[in-house]
Amino acid sequence: MDLPLPTDAELDILNALWKLGPATVREVHEALAKGSAYTTTLKQMQVMTEKGLVVRNERFRTHIYQAAIGQDQTQVRMAGNLLSRAFHGSAAKLVMGALAAKPASSDELSEIRRVLDRIEKEGQGR
Repeated sequence: MDLPLPTDAELDILNALWKLGPATVREVHEALAKGSAYTTTLKQMQVMTEKGLVVRNERFRTHIYQAAIGQDQTQVRMAGNLLSRAFHGSAAKLVMGALAAKPASSDELSEIRRVLDRIEKEGQGR
């Protein structure tokens, strides 16, 4: 199943679920702390369930929600979408744009170097 990319509001809810783990609507709503109504969070999570972005466990009286896919997988899908839409498929332009927007820390640069070394070693850089 090809899931839709989350909207900004849906991504906020997913971030809360990735941080909390399986949670109730009330727990997610409190984690968001946006000042919006509880019913807004509830409706959004119901829509996300219909889209397949979250799954709802209905075995208990209180429904428990969790993200349908992991944070890393979602980030890769979103980066791929941005890569094709805004950077014409150029991974170099995407990375340069990201680094120009917000410089990386020493630890992040080291991690980027490790990933680049691994990709080059595996022959994916061709």
